[in-house]
Amino acid sequence: MKLYFGNMVTTVTTLMIVSLVGLVGYSIGNRSNINFWGRRSLIVLAYGLVICCFAAARDGLDKTIQYTIDGSCNPGIFSLVSVPNIVGCVGAAIIIIAAIATPIAKSQHMREIWFYVMSGGVMLKIVVMEIARIIQMF
Repeated sequence: MKLYFGNMVTTVTTLMIVSLVGLVGYSIGNRSNINFWGRRSLIVLAYGLVICCFAAARDGLDKTIQYTIDGSCNPGIFSLVSVPNIVGCVGAAIIIIAAIATPIAKSQHMREIWFYVMSGGVMLKIVVMEIARIIQMF
């Protein structure tokens, strides 16, 4: 429990991740009633960016970068070149591509598909990071 509710940053990050997963699940479950997929994608993009910033602070990514540059502090929980960080970059690239393609898409059907692509990138990042955090604990 300390891993997810140990301090204010981990608690807020955990709650925001759960709410984002809930939003994506709700959107997929009620896809026949959604008329504007671009708005959903914008919400996932903006809220996901906020969560990403909180998760980076939670995991000490700034400390890892500073440690790699000059060694003046202890690193965060992942090294700079690690599977979670590389997969996080790949997930971010998927999200950026979907964010660029969504407003260009001419139909709601294509925007819906890009929403799924963006959501897939978000879920990839969440699953890999959280599994890696659990593994780091042991």
